[in-house]
Amino acid sequence: MTRTQQIGVLIGLVLVAALTLLRVSDPPLLRQIRDITFDEYQRITPRPFQNTPVRVIDIDEASLREFGQWPWPRDRLALLVQRLSDMGASAIAFDILFSEPDRLSPRTVMRDVAGVDPSLLRRLPDNDEAFAEAMEGHPVVLGFGLSTDGTYRPPVKAGFAFTGESPFNAPPRLVAATPLRPQLQIAATGIGHISLNPGTYSSVVRRIPLLLTDGEQLYPNLALEALRVAQGASTYVVAAAPDAPNTLTSLKVGDFVIPVTANGELWLYTSPDVADRYISAAKILAADGPPADVSAAIEGSIVFVGTSSAGLQDIRTTALGQNVPGVSMHAQTVEQILSGRFLSRPDWADGLEILAIAVLGIVLVIVTTFVSPAFALLCGMLLTVLALAASWFAFSQWGLLFDPLAPIVCGSIVHFAATSFRILVIDRERREVRRAFGQYLSPSLLYRIEHTPGALRLGGDDRELTVMFVDVRGFTSLSERLQPADVVRFLNTLLDALSRHVVANEGTLDKFIGDSIMAFWNAPVDVGDHPRKAMRAALQMRETLAQLNKADAFGFGPEYQVGIGIGIHTGLACVGNMGAEARFNYSAVGDAVNVAARIESCCKEVGFDILASETTAAALPGFALLDAGSLGLKGKSSRSRLYAVVGGETEGKSEAFHGLLQAHEALVEALQNHAADSRKRLAAVRQKISPFTPALADFYRRLARRADHFRDIPAEAEKPISEAG
Repeated sequence: MTRTQQIGVLIGLVLVAALTLLRVSDPPLLRQIRDITFDEYQRITPRPFQNTPVRVIDIDEASLREFGQWPWPRDRLALLVQRLSDMGASAIAFDILFSEPDRLSPRTVMRDVAGVDPSLLRRLPDNDEAFAEAMEGHPVVLGFGLSTDGTYRPPVKAGFAFTGESPFNAPPRLVAATPLRPQLQIAATGIGHISLNPGTYSSVVRRIPLLLTDGEQLYPNLALEALRVAQGASTYVVAAAPDAPNTLTSLKVGDFVIPVTANGELWLYTSPDVADRYISAAKILAADGPPADVSAAIEGSIVFVGTSSAGLQDIRTTALGQNVPGVSMHAQTVEQILSGRFLSRPDWADGLEILAIAVLGIVLVIVTTFVSPAFALLCGMLLTVLALAASWFAFSQWGLLFDPLAPIVCGSIVHFAATSFRILVIDRERREVRRAFGQYLSPSLLYRIEHTPGALRLGGDDRELTVMFVDVRGFTSLSERLQPADVVRFLNTLLDALSRHVVANEGTLDKFIGDSIMAFWNAPVDVGDHPRKAMRAALQMRETLAQLNKADAFGFGPEYQVGIGIGIHTGLACVGNMGAEARFNYSAVGDAVNVAARIESCCKEVGFDILASETTAAALPGFALLDAGSLGLKGKSSRSRLYAVVGGETEGKSEAFHGLLQAHEALVEALQNHAADSRKRLAAVRQKISPFTPALADFYRRLARRADHFRDIPAEAEKPISEAG
């Protein structure tokens, strides 16, 4: 890993940590996104409406037209209670506040008339008392609202039993309540709060607070109290987490166990608003009595009395995006409990989502840094699909609510940041490497440099290299006969064809020097078996040149054959960027480079096109090599043994080369011993060269004049060419 990649990973991890901490703090924006996601799930598969024994007695526009504007006199509500009770309603819950005296009561009206006898006032009917009398002995539940003024607390008509830790500080706080008329709160069988979403940031009703607390007493919700009264239950059983104070887990009322959130809320699984849920109050109060179908619908049902009239401003928004009367939300609460279709968000859901953000972020940072952006994007998309699928499956199968968007959004931010850093920094460095090395490295080597930057150490590095020099024979005389443009065209054709073999065999093109090529292997990155790859490149150059000559690719005519000389040596050299700071070249210098250049020059004297040093030949077992003698190289105090490269491994294994090698070794031995039959042995060798490169003919023709190259020369007779002049 490079330092730049380390910095990129560090920045990515810091971003992941910041996003994880952001999710831990859970700001309102994230909560809103999470709630909208769960709303969409419900819109895809809402809870189906079922004909449960729950109905809404709707004080609708038709009822207001029939009986006058709201508020109605409470003796009319008393009649409503009486008729609902006669029809067999199991509970009658009013989503209406009764905090003020009935202003339409005769006693109240006459009290404001001057001079009325007080005894007469006492004999006049009071609608609140009539309403209370109608409630006596009937399962009526009244509602109270929340207030920030006063100290009123409504009476609690039910008992509470607890399991686990104390639950008194878990539910939402009740500061004060709107007072109920004294006679009404005494007559009511149950009293519950009607608040649907106290203290929430959204107008959408998603969770219903089933309990409120003042720190000493719990207060049930209107729907919960209606369910209790309908069953004739007297006690709620509140279950709290055994090892987590102020954390509720469930409520039991009568035969029903209700899973709740930690603060006692019920996730509302909303069903569409349908007309079958409502019965107009006008039908109940009809002069000739309610119709038979209405009586059948009311019998045994829990009924909620409320209003859908827009003018009375009790309209709420559901998770399905529908605007419905507030009273229907209480009815849906009971419907959901009766159906057993619950939604729940486990206590460990937050921890799981936070862990998902951290893990997903770390994976994307690593993947984006070390693999291609396209693959990282594919991984991100796959993880996104998996998160959505897992969240949806949990919702559709078990009613569990897990937020997929927080990990996805945070993962997208991390992926965008990591990709941007890579494009702006990491890939910029790779582009610079590609720009610097792309002209003289094979794609495979270039890929290794880009993805293994630690292998590239610039600025001077001692490495064992196999160095190759290639030179065109007779170029000076050839260029004298050609126009400059023709010379350039010739060189471009030849050098392009030959240099391709260097790149194809994982070599590095160092430079073009006029009509010459310098290349080396095993830098800037390690290349395994580099002498063998260099020699294969040389043999391929020989074949390519023969094809070019045969096809007259240079336009010189069949009578002129272009020739080259190739010198190859393996040894230690210093390789790196060399030159000025503003302009430099990646190159190699050292003794190995000089020896390779001198060996290429010896091709003229030896009369062969490919010569290799003894160190290179030792690394080429199985190749078709012939001893070319020991030659003095310029700048060297001793002679160097060179080898003529006849062919590759295929030729080296052939019977023809085996015979040639035996004849050649016999000739070398005769030359070393000054044997009289040297000429005879030379003739025998010449008879065996026909299956191989035509260059062998000139090689053996010159060998007759190079007998000294195969004989030992006393050390004192060997002098550097520089000393010999």
